[in-house]
Formats: sequence, structure tokens, C-alpha cells
Amino acid sequence: MKKALLLGDSIRVGYDDMVRDLLAGRAEVLYDPQDNGRFAAYTLWQANQLLRAHGPVDVVHWNNGYWDMNIESPMREPIHPIPEYQHFLRRILGLCRSCGAQVVFATTLPVPRAGGAQDNTGTGAALRYQSEWVEAYNAAALEVMRAENVPVNDLCALCLEAPGLYKCADGLHLTEEGYRACARQVASCIERYL
Repeated sequence: MKKALLLGDSIRVGYDDMVRDLLAGRAEVLYDPQDNGRFAAYTLWQANQLLRAHGPVDVVHWNNGYWDMNIESPMREPIHPIPEYQHFLRRILGLCRSCGAQVVFATTLPVPRAGGAQDNTGTGAALRYQSEWVEAYNAAALEVMRAENVPVNDLCALCLEAPGLYKCADGLHLTEEGYRACARQVASCIERYL
């Protein structure tokens, strides 16, 4: 059976089980159920661990962004300013491709306003966000993906079409309906490359 690996932050954690269920019988869907990929440097490390544990995979579907753009006090700049973010996106891409995988990158989801939220996966981290940050980091990621000829799953556009952007009260994470909509789009995207 083909293998698909899901990488990404708490948004991925919200839809990973649903994607696994949607692709049951067509692909073995792999991810770390205990942890999220946080920022891109962490995702690089996590991807390496998962690829070592599971061997080659056919498709990698991945997102990063919210943690990279986060400015956590007392820092005065993002965890990964855009040039560093792009550097780590290229490293993740290179690692996944070196294992023979077709890689698909998913855009960071929109936010309705400037604000902050607690990570909902148990890290204890607080994440700040602004629409302008999301737009800048998506543009930077798309620049890398275009240059590297990587397909993009535009989850941002999906959520922009939904009332309330599918956001729950914290303005960052999704409602159940939002996670289901993302899961359907992620599964459909993965299926094209199996």
C-alpha cells in the first residue's frame, strides 16, 4: 500500500485522523499523533525522525507558518524571519525528495484579526498572529514552491471562502467543520499523487 506522510503544526493535528480515515484502503497515512511540527526547523527534525522510522513514503503533505512568524516575548522578531523560514522550507523539501517522495505544500490559513492563542496540542506555547504576517509568509513559501516546482494545496483560499474563515473562538484554530473541510481537501490532494 502507498504511504502518505503528514507534517505540520496544530492545524495538521486537527485533521490528520480525518485524512487517515478518508484514505483508508488507498494509503497508509503516517504522522506523529503526539506532537506537532511547530516551526520549520522543528519540522525538519521531526520529518527526519518519521522518515527514519517508517522508511520511504510516496507523498508528503506539509505545512508550516504560524510558529515561524510568531513573535514570542521577549523576542522582538519572528522565530524564523522570512529568509530563515525559506531556508528551512528548502531543507525540508530536500529531505523529503531525497527519500523519493512527491511533496505537496499547504498554505498557512488566514486569521480574522490580530491576536493570540494558546497552542492546543499541549506545548504550552502562546502564538501571536496578524493577517499581514500570514500573507507575507504565504508569499515567501509560494516563492520557494514555485522555484522548486512543488504543488501547493491552497488551504488558505479554502478557508477564505468560508463564513468566519472556519475559525473557532481563539481566532487561530479551526472549528470541527473547518477541520473536516481541510481534511477533505488534503485527502483529495494526496490522492492525486498516489
